[in-house]
Order: sequence, then C-alpha cells, then structure tokens
Amino acid sequence: MFSYVTYFDDAYPEQLRQIFQPPLILFYRGDLRALRLPALAVVGTRMATPYGFSCLRRLLPGVIEHGVAIVSGLARAIDVMAHQVTFSNRGVPVAVIGSGLNHAYPVRNRQLQEEVALQGLLLSEYPDDVPSHRGHFPERNRIIAGLASATMVVEAKQHSGSLITANSALQNNRNVLAVPGSIFSDESSGCHELIQAGATVVQSSSDILANLSGF
Repeated sequence: MFSYVTYFDDAYPEQLRQIFQPPLILFYRGDLRALRLPALAVVGTRMATPYGFSCLRRLLPGVIEHGVAIVSGLARAIDVMAHQVTFSNRGVPVAVIGSGLNHAYPVRNRQLQEEVALQGLLLSEYPDDVPSHRGHFPERNRIIAGLASATMVVEAKQHSGSLITANSALQNNRNVLAVPGSIFSDESSGCHELIQAGATVVQSSSDILANLSGF
C-alpha cells in the first residue's frame, strides 16, 4: 500500500501545479520533502555511449553538492546513471515511472527503484498495480519536466523521447539545457538540434546552476 498526494493538498509540488494538465494524484514512496528542493531533470538516450556517462560523472556532483534533487525516469542508460551518480554523491534522487509503484520497467531496475524510494522519492500518477504501457511514457515525461526548473538532455537522437521531455519543459516555461557531443555521433544529434533552437549549452556544473531557480 502506497501513500498519495492530490492536487488539492498543501504537499503537492507547486512547480507541478503550474504545468499544463498536472496529474490530479501522485502515488509515492519515500520522503515528500524531496519536492521542496530545487530540482534538475536529467534525460537522455537509452543507448548511451561512454561519453554520455562521463558527462554525467563530470557535471552532476557539483550540482548535487548544492542540494539540488536529480529527477529522472529510471529508463536505461542516462536515467540510470543520473541516479547512480546521485547515490554516490549522497544526493536526493526523484524518479517518475510509467507504471504503478508495484511494477518496475525494465524489470532489472527494481533494486534501483527500491533504493530511490529509500534515499529520495519514487512517484507515479498510476495506481499501484497498473503495468507499464507505451502510452504512459510521454505522459510521465511531462511530470519529469514539470517537477524541475530546468531539464538537461545528455545524448539524444532526433525525434527521441528525451526531446518530448525537453519540449514539455519549453511549453511550461522551464529552461532546457543540452550537452553538446561529437558531430559524428547520432546519439548527440538531438542535443545539437536543441542547441540550434536556443537551448543552453552545458559545459560545466556552473552552467547548470545558473539556470536553476534559486541559484
């Protein structure tokens, strides 16, 4: 049995209340105080390269040490690494999943999902026993973007789910940050597209902090 918070409760995150079509109910496990922290959403490809992982290890510690929660979706590769870097730096992870809290997708992430609930906060807009579904992930992405004042994209192909999250952030007047990559890498083509459209180029932790509310 999991706890929940509704749109009409004082504990409901104000950042999320401001987005288009905010979820009316959030089911959760963990500490709701995580929602009071400044937050950075981190998204990226499920086919990350060593470069993408190195970028997270380079950029996130300097953000986490300032008390910033790291929000992601527990998808493969970039999402998972963002949470792992958060754990190793004693930060606060916030994960939004595309199923009820009794499920994990992919299944191998179940242990990581449990660790997020223990050290930070695990969220879903779906009742406990609802399995994951393709249509849930775009809906989940709006919550990921909505919980944070900025969304950072690390390695993303054109037309990827990460760009959906970035577009959701833009539509809700949030900052979009992109980590540039090699011109020879398809995994960075979406980031370069975002930069051409006006996203902030990220080269350091300071670049991220400068685009978060409160810094």
